[in-house]
Amino acid sequence: MRTIDHWLTSPWRRSAVAALAGALPVLAFPAPSLWWFAYVALVPWILLARSAPSGRRAAYDGWGGGFGFLMAVHHWLLPSLHVFIFLIAALLGALWAPWGWLVRRFLGGQPSPGRGAAALLVLPSAWLMVELVRSWQGLGGPWGMLGASQWQVSPALRLASVGGVWLLSFLIVAVNVAAAVLTSVREARVPAVASLVATAAATSAAWAWAPRPEVDGRVRIAVVQPGIMDGGDKRFDREEQLTRQLAGQHPDLVVWGESSVGFDLGDRPDLAQRVTALSRAVGADVLVNVDARRSDRPGIYKSSVLIGPNGPTDSRYDKMRLVPFGEYIPARSLLGWATSVGKAAGEDRRRGTEQVVMNVGHGLRIGPLICFETAFPDMSRHLADDGADVLLGQSATSTFQDSWAPEQHASLGALRAAETGRPMVHATLTGVSAVYGPSGQRLGPWLGTDASTARVYDVPLAHGITPYVRYGDWPVDGALLVLASLCATEGLKTLRPRRHGPEPLVPPARTVRESPARPGH
Repeated sequence: MRTIDHWLTSPWRRSAVAALAGALPVLAFPAPSLWWFAYVALVPWILLARSAPSGRRAAYDGWGGGFGFLMAVHHWLLPSLHVFIFLIAALLGALWAPWGWLVRRFLGGQPSPGRGAAALLVLPSAWLMVELVRSWQGLGGPWGMLGASQWQVSPALRLASVGGVWLLSFLIVAVNVAAAVLTSVREARVPAVASLVATAAATSAAWAWAPRPEVDGRVRIAVVQPGIMDGGDKRFDREEQLTRQLAGQHPDLVVWGESSVGFDLGDRPDLAQRVTALSRAVGADVLVNVDARRSDRPGIYKSSVLIGPNGPTDSRYDKMRLVPFGEYIPARSLLGWATSVGKAAGEDRRRGTEQVVMNVGHGLRIGPLICFETAFPDMSRHLADDGADVLLGQSATSTFQDSWAPEQHASLGALRAAETGRPMVHATLTGVSAVYGPSGQRLGPWLGTDASTARVYDVPLAHGITPYVRYGDWPVDGALLVLASLCATEGLKTLRPRRHGPEPLVPPARTVRESPARPGH
């Protein structure tokens, strides 16, 4: 142990270990998808920060771990962002510096049972604050939230309907903290075990209490995935061919992926007419996605457009949350040179102003989301609250075909479905496409990155209101309250006057027989 401590005295070696420890949770996400590993993946990181010789070094351990975590969950962006991925990870990794400091503050040295018990509440709350800040779309959005690793665990999905992905992240961090305490802090093992038992009891009660979505109808939705095509015209031809194959299968809606139409339909009425003919042939509306310069207003938009048997309808949704660098460059006047280094946007896309619920007919109402908007729990919650029967994500991950990104992106649909109690359809150009029921359960097979096909899914409908839709991000509010209470407590400690004994009015008198330095002599 002393040898390890001596080896870690080098700040560079310690930072490298912190980055490696921070990267470990990526194994819980797809494609490895070792969901159970999430409950212990933070333990090495916590133990490292706990052993830091100072609070400042613990903050650096938090920063280094945050850098490693972000690099791991976003490694597939390296071919597109190049050096920017390291800069972004280094900047955003600093969000974990206060978390590392708090780990040492509550678990460092020989913490009392009270400090160990407080850590089980404070450290998960601090982690949620990190996820909250980095969830802002200008900082890249909530990709890789720790709770999203539980997308295929039925009990976890049930809890997501209560508190969203936020509640899952809180519980995962709490279990990791308890595991770290049990393995390294003997004085706090009793409260750690007690907290684990209390957490298990509370989550079991929430799991039993949470209302289950009651299926009250069914709808047939077809997903068209053309695969990788060289050029927009070839892609459109393939999508047209696959859609025609759906004739006779009686879908209620046909969904194409993101950027499935590369031309504005106002400028290309021939394309609008071809999709209209498809709608008549199949007997269902077709939801396409247009990525083009609009003919009716300046700028490039990504838009979900609904086309029926009589042509394009008035239902249109313009993407609101754009991908930094991919669809716009933040502070382009300063960072515009990124276009010469990576695959950054040559021209900024324009943003939509509001979410839209579309009426498809047959009483079916759909809520479209585009690309990484499916990572934002608040957007799907608002659509469900506005009356959407089905959530629809249109995406394109063709740039990242040989990475973990397509699987991880597809898995997010399970969380959004479970949170809202609404089925979720994730339709892509090149895979992975997936469909989930109102409880987050997977329906039918995924359409992998090697598939070029159209498939009809029988999708159950439910219309109950989940606690998460009703009460929103209450775990975040609770975490803010915990940290506010902590700050107030620490502030009161610093303001509390120190107690001193009464000062003598006169200095003690010296005598001939006694020396003040050597009493009794």
